[in-house]
Amino acid sequence: MKTKIVATIGPASNTKEKLKALAEAGVSVFRLNFSHGGASDFVNIIGYIRDVEKELNRPITIMQDLSGPKIRLGVIPEKSIQVTKGMRLLLGPEASRSNELPYLPFDHQVILESLEPGDRMVLADGGLQFIVQERRPDGLALLVADNDGIVTSRKGLALPGKSTKVRALTEKDIKDLRDGLKLGVDAVAISYVQTADDVREAKEIIAESGRKVPIVVKLERQAAVDNLQEILKETDIVMVARGDLGVECPLPKLPALQKHIIKACNEVSKPVIVATQMLLSMVNNPAPTRAETTDVANAVLDGADCVMMSEETAMGNFPVETVQYMRKITTEAEKMFLEYRKLEEPDKNKGIPEFLAYSACLLADKAKAKAIVSHSLSGGSARQVSSRRPPQEIYALTPDASTIKALNFVWGVKPVHVDQDNLKKTHLERAENFIELSPDFKDNECAVITAGQIKDSETPRGTNLVKIFWK
Repeated sequence: MKTKIVATIGPASNTKEKLKALAEAGVSVFRLNFSHGGASDFVNIIGYIRDVEKELNRPITIMQDLSGPKIRLGVIPEKSIQVTKGMRLLLGPEASRSNELPYLPFDHQVILESLEPGDRMVLADGGLQFIVQERRPDGLALLVADNDGIVTSRKGLALPGKSTKVRALTEKDIKDLRDGLKLGVDAVAISYVQTADDVREAKEIIAESGRKVPIVVKLERQAAVDNLQEILKETDIVMVARGDLGVECPLPKLPALQKHIIKACNEVSKPVIVATQMLLSMVNNPAPTRAETTDVANAVLDGADCVMMSEETAMGNFPVETVQYMRKITTEAEKMFLEYRKLEEPDKNKGIPEFLAYSACLLADKAKAKAIVSHSLSGGSARQVSSRRPPQEIYALTPDASTIKALNFVWGVKPVHVDQDNLKKTHLERAENFIELSPDFKDNECAVITAGQIKDSETPRGTNLVKIFWK
């Protein structure tokens, strides 16, 4: 169970019994989709998850997923419009409506002002495509259909590859975020991010609340991919949200884009989630397709830390069976991944943390260690070790409750909360004490420890020690 599983909660999985069954099947993170409700809708579910957490005696992370600025058409008076290729339509606010051509109601002024002739516009998750031909003085945009289809009310609208001035956090998102933090969510995912400023805005709101929770950036826009390096400096976790990303970029390029994003995250030791339609057929079927099985395995082989399910566990007929199947697939993929794994020395431009993690993994291989035990306040050293993908278990010891929940996103890491009674011990002593008392280690088995300590001081200075320890 090295690859972590994220499961979305919905009508098919919102009872305590189902939540416990999902956690026992392998879920580490539960996703609450705030596109389908507000904080009051999740009070009972959060309570159930906390009860399950206590019963199973292991940390479970609750991730709040904010809806973001979902841009949609208004209500079409005719209920639907049959569109044929080459057909001309008008798009714009009700106040400027014209009956000269079929009309699509749309009142998002920021988007309308950004339109330029030649822009490509898609509706219904890419099912319908249009080209902007003209922005008229009356405030309407003239569109030409690029394919056939049916337009209905409230369809989502996207402008692939075009950066807009739309903020990632809407007023609803800001309220939902504050309410979610009060309810005790452990992580927050923000939608339709375009720049690092979007991440900084969310950080400020979290800081104002007095909480410390990791931010998950959902990569759904081409602008976000273009600004990936700057976003990685600010975010804690990345999600490859392939649904909207597949609308933004040509579908044939999506697999390579997924690999590019995962590689960039691995290089800076930031956890990365692969999401959308991983086992979609299991919404209605008790087994996945061969293509889905291969897709999940390839995400693991690419280097993903987590794989996520949406409809499969939120509204599917087989939520628990889907997680069980997901775990079987990831376990087999991990075997192949580790069989061909090569421990590579970090580039010379990397810092001490990367070389300490490399040294710990190298020692663990040479000593045939049972595990690597990393003591860390922030979880940084455990993430560094994880990014080297060692075959050994990684135990991450920390006294920080928020770090425990954040580490549930990290490949191969088992978060362990250090008992308050042990806080007077040095980091090294806590790690050794954990190994001595843990039933996971037998006599004469060894572990490699990473910890931070200055001689004759209890003040940590980051990880600066690597040690082989025999029980």
